[in-house]
Amino acid sequence: MNKRVVGDFYENLACSYIEEQGGKIIERNYRALRGEIDIIAKDGKYLCFIEVKYRRGNHYGHPEAAVDIRKQKQICRISGLYLISKYNSLDLPIRYDVIALSSSNDAVSIRWHKNAFSYI
Repeated sequence: MNKRVVGDFYENLACSYIEEQGGKIIERNYRALRGEIDIIAKDGKYLCFIEVKYRRGNHYGHPEAAVDIRKQKQICRISGLYLISKYNSLDLPIRYDVIALSSSNDAVSIRWHKNAFSYI
């Protein structure tokens, strides 16, 4: 399988998990300014910008660790564009989350890190 197919599979799992937890998917793969936000969802009063990371095993570290400062800045910049283009406002309750998926022995582990980082 190529990376895009694998990525789509795990993003689908993440979306299902969000919905099982009571969230509502608003948009997927929002692209702007040479970047992308994997999932935009509503969780309670928050509009959540969610980065999905998957790793097979922990040989290269936990998937959460891949959301470095560079990626956080990119997500924050794109989220501002999204808010202006869709809501014409920056004054909404928002949150930046990470959903980390890892697998070993055909079992998938899902961790939803709510408020994983602040606006940069």
